[in-house]
Amino acid sequence: MKYYAGIDIGGTNIKAGIVDETGKILIEDSIPTGADRPQDIVLKDIIAQVKGLAEKSGVALSGVGMGSPGMIDSERGIVIYNNNLGWRNFAIGPAVSEALGVPATLENDADAAALGEVVSGCAKGAKRALIITLGTGVGSGFVIDGRIFRGCEFGHMVIVRGGRPCTCGRKGCFESYCSATGLINMTREAGITEADGTVNGRTVFDAADNGSSKAQDIIDDYTGYLACGLANLINGLLPEVVGLGGGIAKQGERLLAPLREKLKEEIYKGLSLPRIVSCELGYKAGLIGAAMSARQ
Repeated sequence: MKYYAGIDIGGTNIKAGIVDETGKILIEDSIPTGADRPQDIVLKDIIAQVKGLAEKSGVALSGVGMGSPGMIDSERGIVIYNNNLGWRNFAIGPAVSEALGVPATLENDADAAALGEVVSGCAKGAKRALIITLGTGVGSGFVIDGRIFRGCEFGHMVIVRGGRPCTCGRKGCFESYCSATGLINMTREAGITEADGTVNGRTVFDAADNGSSKAQDIIDDYTGYLACGLANLINGLLPEVVGLGGGIAKQGERLLAPLREKLKEEIYKGLSLPRIVSCELGYKAGLIGAAMSARQ
């Protein structure tokens, strides 16, 4: 049995674990990232974290895999640009490999999470799986035959020409409409809030469940936009499974049932609808997927 360290680098915490070659986590922990610190100091913490976990588990590592947000050069193991952490041209892969004496891989965090869901989660065993995260933005990852297809930034394809402004500088992006942020904006604009005046990703669903037709209209619009974006990807990539993660996906069938119906009308005629499911692993997807990327 071979064992790998998986590291999920986030803006708030760095989650790490020792994972066997089947995707089972033996041991894990989490440390604060300290995003305002120099990248070399964070690197030392990561190395110490992995060494400690390997010692506690009593296994010899065959490799280390990391998942990081931002622009990634996976071939060279470099974080080219990460705005939240302030990292620029950070050769973290070679540094970790040298310090631990094993090969180290680096993937985009959304790609790593997608691989995790294929190995152990909602898309287990699928030959072609598309994983979309509906969070602050829209993250995406595509896995073919157990390997990450790199470069999938589908959140910034345009689904409404000249539509809502996006943080990327374009207008009408998938992310502008289908992220949790997009849904919150639509909910707030409709005047639907919690009792204390706040709005979150559940607000519109709770309001609809309480009989608000206006809230139901927003949900219908949201699932329509989501179906439009997903249909573009399904038509082009032909996945067997589409897994939805992030806070909005926690609505489960409340979201998925109407989405499937809209997708039947959006995808190519004669094309079978892939399984549309909720992701299962939560934060563990990134940890497992990062470790499994070192297995490839």
